Amino acid sequence: MTEQSYAADRGFLSTGRPGILGWIFSTDHKRIGLLYLWCIVTFFCVGMLLGLLIRLELFSPGADIMTAQTYNAAFTLHGVIMIFLFIIPGIPAAFGNLIMPIQIGARDVAFPRLNLFSWWLYVTGAALALTSLFTGGGPPDTGWTFYVPFSAQTSTNVSLAAIAVFILGFSSILTGLNFVTTIHRLRTQGMTWMRIPLFTWSLYATAWIQILATPVLGITVALLFVERMLGTGLFDPNLGGDPIMFQHLFWIYSHPAVYIMVLPGMGVVSDIVPVFARKPAFGYKAIVVSSLAIAFAGSLVWAHHMYTSGMSDTAVLVFSFLTFIVAIPSAIKVFNWLATLYQGSILLDPPLLFSLSFILLFTIGGLTGLVLGAAATDIHVHDTHFVVGHFHFTMFGGTGMAFFAAMHYWLPKIYGRMYNKAVATVAWGIIFIGFCVTYISMKVVGMMGMPRRYFDYVPEFTGLNQLATIGSWILGIGLALMFYNVIRGCFKGTPVEANPWGGASLEWQIPSPPPTENFGEDDPVVTHGPYDFKAAGIL
Repeated sequence: MTEQSYAADRGFLSTGRPGILGWIFSTDHKRIGLLYLWCIVTFFCVGMLLGLLIRLELFSPGADIMTAQTYNAAFTLHGVIMIFLFIIPGIPAAFGNLIMPIQIGARDVAFPRLNLFSWWLYVTGAALALTSLFTGGGPPDTGWTFYVPFSAQTSTNVSLAAIAVFILGFSSILTGLNFVTTIHRLRTQGMTWMRIPLFTWSLYATAWIQILATPVLGITVALLFVERMLGTGLFDPNLGGDPIMFQHLFWIYSHPAVYIMVLPGMGVVSDIVPVFARKPAFGYKAIVVSSLAIAFAGSLVWAHHMYTSGMSDTAVLVFSFLTFIVAIPSAIKVFNWLATLYQGSILLDPPLLFSLSFILLFTIGGLTGLVLGAAATDIHVHDTHFVVGHFHFTMFGGTGMAFFAAMHYWLPKIYGRMYNKAVATVAWGIIFIGFCVTYISMKVVGMMGMPRRYFDYVPEFTGLNQLATIGSWILGIGLALMFYNVIRGCFKGTPVEANPWGGASLEWQIPSPPPTENFGEDDPVVTHGPYDFKAAGIL
């Protein structure tokens, strides 16, 4: 595609109402997906800066750049932004909106106006979360888990932050409802259940968790708000409340939320690996079933976060057993990805590099998760930096790497321009090295006994903390280079054709950028699977 032809036909990017109003009031799923994407990337950058400041404070014992109260507020804000504004909505809201309707041959989602409303709810919740920093008693200092009784008693502005999370939860529920209905009702002719791309399958499994589990979070933060406003005594033991009940309610949502975060990332990898191995996905049905199994079993293991809370030995045994069961469908996926790569004609382009990082880092995170799932070992490392390292391996090394893979895989399709692949490869290498240095150091210092969320530490932890901080600088440099390269590529990169990667699913069969209604006058007819490269004429 030449510059002249690209300028003449920019698809959905150049149609519709002009200016900012044409974006924030658009019901086009692709425009809404881009609104989500760039909001999410912006919040990620803010959360990343806070993370760098936290690591800088922990560079040496004692107060370095902030007070203890400021430190508490910083890690609370870092957690709230990264969990509720980046990881949970990241892949489903951004790339789910951008790609899923095209993958199933639909012209839009089932409820376009509800889709726009969910984005407005996301923005409103984000605005309230940021407002809580500068109003009331100052930034919340409870951590992203809002544990009572402290969150019910602190003078900081937890109430507004709880309202923000409540609204963000509704945004997630509406997105899930929209996706389930779209996948059920709007599949094009020939798009049977066993021809649906694995990315769409992962969104389908995730959407059910969003619908069924997120209301529990809404109820929990609403009860926390009522506790703070009216002193009802639901959770405050001084008033006859039960703080353990809050933990149960919170984790009944928040552990399934882990799979809201990671299942779409698994779907991204499941789509990318076959394309860059030039082989059909190994065990397609097994991957589909494992996605649904993770969604189901992941909803039953919440109390493994609470082994030290005083629950009965029987409950500990049951939840530990269920935690190990969840590892099975995850291991099936890893096996199938590796089997797909085996004897493939592998192209080591940036999307595959980030996907391979996902497989390695998420596997390490999952194996260390079994350390926390077994009560005997969890007792020793509970609430240490080992937990922080494990969490970042699964969420950042997992979902974060998958998000970056999706950016490098699908944004050339959406914008019709390609980033610099050499720069992207260098950025990936820097990110990978920085990540490993940072979070492996955290795991080791946690095994040595350093508690998490502590403003200060004893001198024997200094070396590993300094190594983790230096790793965070490397990681930050890699992320900055990656975002610069991708953003520049979206607007000034070389124009690309419809199918730059050689994919066989429907999104690669339409022009780049996609037309406003995705397809021409006639809806597509699907005659082969999404990874049948021979039938698609790719091989």
